[in-house]
Amino acid sequence: MALKVPAPEAAEIAIGSIGRGYDISVDLRLKYCKGDSKESRLIEIDEDEGREIVLPGGIFIPKVSKSIKCDKGERTRFKSDALSFQQMSEQFNQEMNLTGKIPSGLFNTMFEFSGSWQKDAANTKTLAFDGVFITLYTVALEKSQMVLCDHVKKAVPSSWEPAALARFIETFGTHIIVGVKMGGKDVIYMKQQHSSTLQPADVQKRLKEMADKRFLDSNGQNGMAMEQVYQNEKFEIREQRLRFVGISSSSSYSHKEDIVSICKRRGGGDNRHLPHNDWLQTVQSEPEVISMSFIPITSLLNGIPGSGFLSHAINLYLRYKPPIEELHQFLEFQLPRQWAPVFSDLPLGPQRKQQCNASLQFSFLGPKLYVNTLPVDVGKRPVTGLRLYLEGKRSNRLAIHLQHLSSLPKIFQLEDDPSGNFRQESNDRKYYEKVQWKNFSHICTAPVESDEDLSIVTGAQLQFRSHLRGQLM
Repeated sequence: MALKVPAPEAAEIAIGSIGRGYDISVDLRLKYCKGDSKESRLIEIDEDEGREIVLPGGIFIPKVSKSIKCDKGERTRFKSDALSFQQMSEQFNQEMNLTGKIPSGLFNTMFEFSGSWQKDAANTKTLAFDGVFITLYTVALEKSQMVLCDHVKKAVPSSWEPAALARFIETFGTHIIVGVKMGGKDVIYMKQQHSSTLQPADVQKRLKEMADKRFLDSNGQNGMAMEQVYQNEKFEIREQRLRFVGISSSSSYSHKEDIVSICKRRGGGDNRHLPHNDWLQTVQSEPEVISMSFIPITSLLNGIPGSGFLSHAINLYLRYKPPIEELHQFLEFQLPRQWAPVFSDLPLGPQRKQQCNASLQFSFLGPKLYVNTLPVDVGKRPVTGLRLYLEGKRSNRLAIHLQHLSSLPKIFQLEDDPSGNFRQESNDRKYYEKVQWKNFSHICTAPVESDEDLSIVTGAQLQFRSHLRGQLM
């Protein structure tokens, strides 16, 4: 539940949020704006010759910059189509003036996704919503040439410094707020899981039935007349089909036939059992943010040294969404990766005889699979992947290859293993697995573990020796 503030105070906070930083990986809340007040703005806004504005409900706000415009809103009922995960995410982003299909914090909050969007998308067949959106007023920055404040430019790291990049994102966010819509929302969100057999038309039909029951009175009208809610304020009432928008606050749930319905409210009274018509009367006295529009911080960094590194760090953060307190460590590992040995080091011609003695045979007259037993050591660089590879001109020599970071993350200080670089094979026969016939080659499947709790892999080797019933790798 969000902390409620009186409508006049909420209006001042909303106006003061224009130009401040925001992390779009979180839900839309005024309390999540970066900084403590309008003095924390990231862009230069002319505060000279401010004027007094009047908002719906008779709210007077003095000394508002002429660069910030305020408009009255409207009440609208939005009905979305049944869309795929990526389509709905993209439409949510468009509503906030964002590009791309990476889910925002608002999208994840409204549909109650985990934030691991690859998994969420894989489990989702369609998404839809139907709701009433009441915009009391909109505050937005006039379209003009925007300039970052000097202290923001100076905070941009000039190189790939994970600690400094994480500190910048935590301090300033990922985007700048250029518009805020205040009011209330009452919406039904519906998500269809992949296991559901319903067609999109059936999903929309079910959603419409639920929404009509929730939003229409006994006469089939969209709630109470607007003049009853907003006295003499003039608002446009219209109904249209759109494919976007968001919401949250009070919630209730329904789950049937692998269809999850989530009823959410934002703004107005917190009592989720309050009928829709009664809730409408509370929106003006308890408004909340129902939408925001943004511009990326990096769009204003042209010519600033290190802007490319910051842009890459922000993109990684928004894509994978690590906890902000772990972003430093996450960025430490976002280094180029490479394979060892590199392809140019792989021998293609005849090999020395002693290297080809190790081989596996799986049947009496079957061909031999040679094994490269040379150790692969990447030095003091963490291994991030492993593959078995067929080397040689005839692709008949099995080798182990290691993927590793191109350099050692600065948070690590590695020391050589005093007990030796490579572990010996296990003598526990329960791990010996025949490949095809028990009288031929076997593979040892015993796990290779370190005696030290704090250790990382920096090398690997395929070991080979004779076994009672054949060769053992």
